[in-house]
Amino acid sequence: MGFFYIVFMLLKVEKEKFRIAKNLNFRLFIKQTLVKFLVIVCITTLFVWLTNKEALFMVLINKPKLWLFILFIYSAFSVYPQELVYRTFYFKRYHNLFKNKNLFIFLNAVVFSLGHIFFKNTLVIVLTFLGGLLFAITYNKTKSTLLVTIEHAIYGCWLFTVGMGDMLGFPE
Repeated sequence: MGFFYIVFMLLKVEKEKFRIAKNLNFRLFIKQTLVKFLVIVCITTLFVWLTNKEALFMVLINKPKLWLFILFIYSAFSVYPQELVYRTFYFKRYHNLFKNKNLFIFLNAVVFSLGHIFFKNTLVIVLTFLGGLLFAITYNKTKSTLLVTIEHAIYGCWLFTVGMGDMLGFPE
């Protein structure tokens, strides 16, 4: 219900148009996202290898159909709604309240991480805070729900792929 309320508010109150902006710099976005992704790949692979070697790429190797299914469901039904709520709505609704953009981005990351508190897992809170910073910075630069959704989906799908899915609430 909350998600539908946010969509209603974006469309009717904030007069947000759901369309792809023509001035997006996809080439720059891809380069920047690839660099960040490679750093995330290195850190998370090392983390899983050091903390739980058995989980490393377990679902991808042992249950590839489940892996593909979860990547699709996660991207379509979790990432996109989160980006509408935590970036599109938040930025549209609250950007005028802050003169300091860095504080605004920081608070967005805090709110995003607190949205994951039901996992009752400190590592999830830390990861979603860091992800929230990355996504808020991307959204602040691009003003594009599409680009930040792509970025969020790439990083989130990677976490499941590398073997962190159980921690993030996905079956393994």
